[in-house]
Amino acid sequence: MKHCYKLLVAYDGTAYQGWQAQTPMDKTIAGTLQKSFQSIFKMPMTLRGVSRTDAGVHAMGQVVRVRTDLDLDPAKIEFAWNNRLPSDIIVRQVERVPTAYRLQEGIVEKVYLYHFFTSRPTPFQSRYGWYVQYPVDLEKLQKCLQLLVGTHDFRSFCTGDDWDDTVRTVNSITVNQFPEKKLVQIVVKGPRFLRYMIRRIVGACIHVASVNKLDATEIEATLLRKNPEHCLPNAPAQGLMLYKIKYQEDQVDASEFVFQVF
Repeated sequence: MKHCYKLLVAYDGTAYQGWQAQTPMDKTIAGTLQKSFQSIFKMPMTLRGVSRTDAGVHAMGQVVRVRTDLDLDPAKIEFAWNNRLPSDIIVRQVERVPTAYRLQEGIVEKVYLYHFFTSRPTPFQSRYGWYVQYPVDLEKLQKCLQLLVGTHDFRSFCTGDDWDDTVRTVNSITVNQFPEKKLVQIVVKGPRFLRYMIRRIVGACIHVASVNKLDATEIEATLLRKNPEHCLPNAPAQGLMLYKIKYQEDQVDASEFVFQVF
């Protein structure tokens, strides 16, 4: 009989080729979870994550479904599994769910954080944010980002391989400043995103906000062209974090944006 568990997983994505393997040799988050589970419990399992984060991207709130023949108390699974996982991955929570449980049903929105530094960070911080070496006009950055809130065709801000349906809705984008840390946090919320979409949005908007001769109309024009072949840069992976996946049944978390990785 198959049993089904829902996991909440956090990881530092620095050493991994993303959530899911692209080649058999890739070291991935999903592969590491699977191998460690099988080495402990001596039985097969299948797993699926809500979001397939790319190489170098981090997560605080990845949601994962596991199906297996193992019938064990969730707290014991969590304890044993974490004892075998490397230090850059942790299973934060395990709960039993019905075998027909579907990960994508009931998702209200996904919350991503992007961090960038306005001065050179310490080596302990640099793996979690982008050091932007030129001045960024934060007021202009806010204007650029707000142009992308709402429902749009984001073909210009995807990998170039997503040609079937590139219409997505961005619920909100906010910018939080932490001057004492020389850190800026961009919070992006929406139900679904294209691959590289957030990194391309952030990279493009930061570039425009740092070049005097450019203004927010550059972002608007790029969006309307619906062409991913443009010169605006892609923000590096280490600044991006999948912070939270909200479901309909979740209670409001008043501390949602209090989170700081530093």
